[in-house]
Amino acid sequence: MTEPTHAEAHEGSLGSRLNWLRAAVLGANDGIVSTAGLVVGVAGATDDRAALLTAGLAGLLAGSMSMAAGEYVSVSTQRDSERAALAQERRELREQPEAELDELTELLRERGLSRQVAREAAVQLTERDALRAHARVELGIDPDDLTDPWHAAWASFLAFTAGALLPLLAIVLPPVHWRLPVTVASVLVALAGTGWSSARLGSAAAGRAVARNTGGGALAMAVTYAVGALLGAAGM
Repeated sequence: MTEPTHAEAHEGSLGSRLNWLRAAVLGANDGIVSTAGLVVGVAGATDDRAALLTAGLAGLLAGSMSMAAGEYVSVSTQRDSERAALAQERRELREQPEAELDELTELLRERGLSRQVAREAAVQLTERDALRAHARVELGIDPDDLTDPWHAAWASFLAFTAGALLPLLAIVLPPVHWRLPVTVASVLVALAGTGWSSARLGSAAAGRAVARNTGGGALAMAVTYAVGALLGAAGM
């Protein structure tokens, strides 16, 4: 008989991967909607391919850089907070180890262990690696897996770019009379996909998420197209 294997991911690493996947889906969704609204609005004013390409590329680059910069700042702040919390915990362990041991015992008791078992577990965890034990149990932080702002920035940049490329290519590649319908159709299909994916990752109802996503995208394109058409008609 073969020994059973345990291939499931730990809860922390699984949650981390799901967060990255969710961020990638949302980044791609932002790229689709913002770029689609931009190029469809320009298409309402002109059918010049160069103007559409210029507007689409500008929107893609501006959006992807903005997403990357925002994610970098946000995750850097989070990592600074994690490092500060770890530094404070390290100082408390050095200055008042007994109090920290009592604290860890109480935290383990709150998780359902008896006082005796919690004390034994706290002692063993402290002897093995006190900082790691307090970081995980008290702070919910893995000291070996702190968030990386550069990874987050690149992930947001690539996700937004991937999403933005769809409406950009859809508006510039087809013949003039097919540009708008091809763009609208492809964008709605893509938004249905991102809506379904985000719902599945969040264990929510897919139908409502798809309808919300496609409805918002359709409204954005309708509004920007109407504005572009009015400006085009006015000769602006």
